Order: sequence, then C-alpha cells, then structure tokens
Amino acid sequence: MPDIEPVLSLTRSVSANVERVILGKHQEIQLALIALLCQGHLLIEDVPGVGKTMLARAVAKSLGCSFKRLQFTPDMLPSDVTGVSVFNQKTREFEFRPGPVFAQIVLTDEVNRATPKTQSALLECMEEHQVTVDGITYPMPQPFLVMATQNPIEYEGTFPLPEAQLDRFMIRIRLGYPENKDELAILDAQQFAHPIDVVKQVATAEQLLTAQHAVKQIYVDGLVKEYILALIEATRKHPDIYLGASPRGSLALYKTAQARAAIQGRDYVIPDDIKVLAEPTLAHRLIVSPAARLKNIDSRTVADELIHSVAVPGARAG
Repeated sequence: MPDIEPVLSLTRSVSANVERVILGKHQEIQLALIALLCQGHLLIEDVPGVGKTMLARAVAKSLGCSFKRLQFTPDMLPSDVTGVSVFNQKTREFEFRPGPVFAQIVLTDEVNRATPKTQSALLECMEEHQVTVDGITYPMPQPFLVMATQNPIEYEGTFPLPEAQLDRFMIRIRLGYPENKDELAILDAQQFAHPIDVVKQVATAEQLLTAQHAVKQIYVDGLVKEYILALIEATRKHPDIYLGASPRGSLALYKTAQARAAIQGRDYVIPDDIKVLAEPTLAHRLIVSPAARLKNIDSRTVADELIHSVAVPGARAG
C-alpha cells in the first residue's frame, strides 16, 4: 500500500500558503499543485492582472525552490532563454553562461509575446529536462517546472503557441476574475503591503521529490485505464476536432489522476478523478476544425461534451 502522507502533508501546507496570496481560487491552486506533483508543466491563460505571476511566485516561495522569471518580448532571442557560450580570454576557452531557464521553477511570463523561434527554445528543456547549446548538453536542476502565462491570443502583438509546444504543457488553467467578496478581501489585504512579501517557505525541494515518487505508486485499475483511452479515442473521432489528443495527452490524464487521488487521501484512482481532469489536461491539445470555429465551438466545449457522453467501462446504468 503506497504511503500518501508525504503528498497530503506537502499539498496542505503549500496550498494554505498560496491561498494567502491568491484568494478564492482553491480549485486552480490544486491543479497547479497536481502539475507540480506529476513533474509536468503548467500553462496559465488569462487576461492581465488576475494573479498569474503571483501564483507562480507564491508556489516557488512556498517550496524554497530556486526561481527565475523570463519576461517574453518580441525581440527576445533563444540564447536569452537557454544561455550562451562566451570566450574567456584568460583560459582561451569557451565558457557556458547558463540562461534563466536553469532554475527549479521557471516563470515564463507572457510566453506568447515572443516569436516562435524563441518559444521553441523551451521545447527541449520542457520535455527532456536538458538544454543543448553548441553541441553540449546540460541537465536541468531537479525538480524542474515551467509555469508559463499567456494572454488570450486575440490580443494584439501575440504569437499563438504551436501545437507541439502546447502539447508539452500537462495542464492549462484559467484563473478568471475573482468574486466580489474575494476582490474586496484583496483590496483589504493589499492596503499596506502585498501578501507575497510575507509568504514563507513551508516545504523543501526534497519533500517535493518524495511526494512526486509517492504519486507514482497510486493504483490505477484496468477499467479506469480503458476509460482514459476511450476519452482520448473520442477526441480523435469527434466531428468538430481536426486534431485529437496525442499519447502524451493520455499520459498526462493518467498521471494527474494519480496525483488528484493522493491529494484526496486515496491510494487508488476513481473515474471522477478522470472527469475532473479531462478538460484541464486535454482541451489545449485539441485543434478545433475551421467549420466548428465558425459555430463558436471551442476545445473546452468539446472536452466537456465528451466527459458527459463517453461511458465509464464496467459502470451500470442507474
């Protein structure tokens, strides 16, 4: 029987800490922690000013991980992300100067402001946890998490992320505007100082690595695996979808379900875990057909429809 206590201890303390900064967004914070537990990357998509950057900073401060922030702009170069080799005149050799991507938690702010060439600099480090510069490969620190924020693609001066890059994000979330009572609490909390200034470390990177290992031990029944594959297959056959979810999508749904089960205090996955996580893990991987776009159908709508239409294998009709 897997020991889920490291997961429960870490998520409770970190979640409570982050919720002092990001008010009224418990579900979104839970999804961010699920990505963290699964060694996946998080895409936060929303309009400016709703707390995307603060969420990433609060998580990093809570864990005591090394943290770097990249502000993406149209004139940024790939070497500004990964680093560059500089000739040292004393030693007569080239020395590698690591870029800001060499940190345990990396915040890439407004990732869709950069050109596709610069965006692609993140591809290798996100998937393979390494960076190759001038033919030499450098490993990323552990744990390693990219938290990217982006404004809606309808905004001027943005470059939509290509399908290959979107597929590397395990989860996509939207914070949305706070409710009236939460926004009132934000006004009161920030009258004299920002809550992020008093956030303390409540866990360590070593505890996170232990929790990540514990999540992998969570049991997933064969029928639950069939349910995951049925949802994935349905995305590939849906008439409104031009490009369905990849095998990386099924792996993301599988791993995040394990993490959610552990956070809920279970050592096994149930179909409800899959239903809760299907939209955050799959919707950004689906490419809607042009005809569907004309009918104002987006990938989130399709994902929600499939959750309600695909039957759970082995379930009996009530």
